[in-house]
Amino acid sequence: MKLLEKIYNKFFDNAYFSQKISYAQSGEDLIVDFLLTWVLQVKDPCYLDIGAHHPYALSNTYLFYKKGCRGVNIEPDPFLFNYIKKMRPNDITINKGVGFKRESQLADFYIMSSRELNTFSISEAQRISAAGTTTIREIKKIELININSLFAQYFSDRDLDFLSVDVEGLDYEILNSMNFASYHPKVICVETSIYNWGGPVIKMQETIDLLLNKGYSIYADTAINTIFVRKDLF
Repeated sequence: MKLLEKIYNKFFDNAYFSQKISYAQSGEDLIVDFLLTWVLQVKDPCYLDIGAHHPYALSNTYLFYKKGCRGVNIEPDPFLFNYIKKMRPNDITINKGVGFKRESQLADFYIMSSRELNTFSISEAQRISAAGTTTIREIKKIELININSLFAQYFSDRDLDFLSVDVEGLDYEILNSMNFASYHPKVICVETSIYNWGGPVIKMQETIDLLLNKGYSIYADTAINTIFVRKDLF
């Protein structure tokens, strides 16, 4: 009862409302912040941002960085990697992509004229280009690292609090390769809609079903992204 009273009083405090600034695409960071801080009572959450893109624009994790939290950012675009590293020096930022095979490998990375649509998927790059809103600007060979290797290296001593995944077309493959028996983030935000400029929202149901079957519940959906929370915690 005291926890509910504390949440109620804080939520309806005018100062609390006035400080709510989102850096994410559709307010996902604010939703996750409330879920971690007030519902799950996580202090100083750590994060893994796969497909970080930018230090703060369209970022699901910059809000937490500003609050003094720390995490790991994965950004394969060398230009964006350098920018993130400069603007978020207290994070660990890695200039690699995340693959779904066990061994490290080099892969073609398609840098689009709209960099938020960069992808390792040739079919996704071609589909986006065919829509006529953006084009393939450059193709680079970028090293891939397995997601389980990231967990083992950076989160072996504690559970990951927040996993953000936005990799344009390969989200399902990456999550499907994850060892959920060993690594089980408290909260996951993943892009579950297909890029369809000017058209209706098309959801990637296989990604949603995967996480539901791995012990997660849907906490919120912003049409573009879905936020999941572990059932045993919520």
